[in-house]
Amino acid sequence: MKKVLVWYLKPYYGRMVISFMIKFIGTIMDLCLPWVLAYMIDTIIPIGEKSRIFLWGAVMIVCSVLALTFNVIANRMASKVARDTTEAIRHDLFTRIMWLSNAQTDGFTKPSLISRLTTDTYNVHQMLGRVQRLGVRAPILVIGGVLVTLTLDPVLTLVLVSVMPVIVGITVYVSRKSIPMYTSLQQSVDQFVRLIREDVAGIRVIKALSRTDYEKQKYDSINQEVVQKERKAGVTMAVVNPSMNLFLNIGLVLVVIVGAYRVNSGVSEVGKILAFLTYFTIILNAMMNISKMFVIISKAIASADRIMEVVDTPEDLILEVCEKLASENAYIRFEQVSFSYNKNEPNISNISFSLQKGETLGVIGATGAGKSTIAQLLMRFYDPDEGVISIEGHDVRSIPTKELREKFGVVFQNDTLFEDTIAGNVNLGRGLSEQEIRDAISYAKAKEFVEEKGRGYENQVNIRGANLSGGQKQRILIARALAAHPDILILDDSSSALDYKTDAMLRKELGEHFSDTTTIIIAQRVSSVMHADHIIVLEEGQMQGFGTHEELMESCEIYREIAASQMGM
Repeated sequence: MKKVLVWYLKPYYGRMVISFMIKFIGTIMDLCLPWVLAYMIDTIIPIGEKSRIFLWGAVMIVCSVLALTFNVIANRMASKVARDTTEAIRHDLFTRIMWLSNAQTDGFTKPSLISRLTTDTYNVHQMLGRVQRLGVRAPILVIGGVLVTLTLDPVLTLVLVSVMPVIVGITVYVSRKSIPMYTSLQQSVDQFVRLIREDVAGIRVIKALSRTDYEKQKYDSINQEVVQKERKAGVTMAVVNPSMNLFLNIGLVLVVIVGAYRVNSGVSEVGKILAFLTYFTIILNAMMNISKMFVIISKAIASADRIMEVVDTPEDLILEVCEKLASENAYIRFEQVSFSYNKNEPNISNISFSLQKGETLGVIGATGAGKSTIAQLLMRFYDPDEGVISIEGHDVRSIPTKELREKFGVVFQNDTLFEDTIAGNVNLGRGLSEQEIRDAISYAKAKEFVEEKGRGYENQVNIRGANLSGGQKQRILIARALAAHPDILILDDSSSALDYKTDAMLRKELGEHFSDTTTIIIAQRVSSVMHADHIIVLEEGQMQGFGTHEELMESCEIYREIAASQMGM
């Protein structure tokens, strides 16, 4: 929370000071009204001078207009500061999320990052706006009201002030209790967002398998957890308002009783008592606003800590200084590479191979064998636990991230299409020419179905390509990977929805137009990799074979079994 107040608000300190001054003047105008009214009742009306009554009436009107004008101006300035500050926080948070390593993203979880970017930034925005509007006005009304009442009747003021320490103590105590509750609540909201995200993304599967009731039960369970934690935090904070009302009303009763005795004994006046009761109402409302602010501040502190936890996360994929391997003549090399996601059980162990420029590597194995892990390590989404991965003799840890990633064209397993045109999905903001986009779509064997659609390349794609078939989506994704003519092409299970004829035509296009591109094809079908220059056979993270299709048919039993089961070889 400290960084939000010090770092992000710093550019707006000048504007906030001006806003505070305007708000201060407007609030003072509000405080003047009861005092003027008391003066008129006790001093002006008894002498019966109408001109002076009209004069002081005009003073009250001027004070009212100034209070309204100044408060509106200050509120608008406060809203602008809150808006701009939250925009900066949201920008930095989004930028940091985009640069988190995969390991860090896995640690925070995607639903949690979404929640921090939405709910938590909203809570901070609410706090910044409310504190500037009420955080200045309410304390001024309380302190100013007490000071003005001292000029009216010090004895009654002391009666009122006597209940203040109790109110402050209750507010501070409850606020300290509530902050951990709101932190726990936000963690449950993360789980809630994750469940909704999964259910919405998989709604067709849920309906197809008649699992609607099952998902409703899961939803009800997490929803009840969120409701219970929200209720617990709300009940805790709900103590503040009734307690405040109780003690302030006790103070009001004491003021009325003591005031009646003082008026009856002639040491006070009716106008002062009336003004005092008005000030008491002002102080009561101000204290209520302060209690509401504590609720908002409690939420914002929990949210700000969650936001800064991400923003302040240190970069873990640090650029390292590594000497170029002098004897290196391979374009891509894995040398004794091992890696584990959970750092307990290895996902791949002792992987070693090398590729020359323009060669094609096929990676085949059962689900969970570690095929996709090889691609993620090569692109440096993770760093290996052991071993070295190099491109053109340079350790990937020594290549700047942007420069490294620009070498690749990639189609991930279960990849994403965005709500954009077909051309927009292929371009993806990379500034490609229209001809490059058309060529890529043609290479990916998607031209025929794209041009058949109503608007062709400008045809709209729904979120995650919901209006396309599986094969159509894969071909658009392949076109995206090919469009920038990458040095290295990674196709991770990218032809599983393609028929054998289209798959063969795609391989032919790659051979004709991307002969200089080093290609890594990750697949479970032998037909997708059998024409590769080299094939790796993986089983439980271990290399069980390396060679051409013919070599593996002779030397690798696992590969023969896969080929026999799929192609009858």
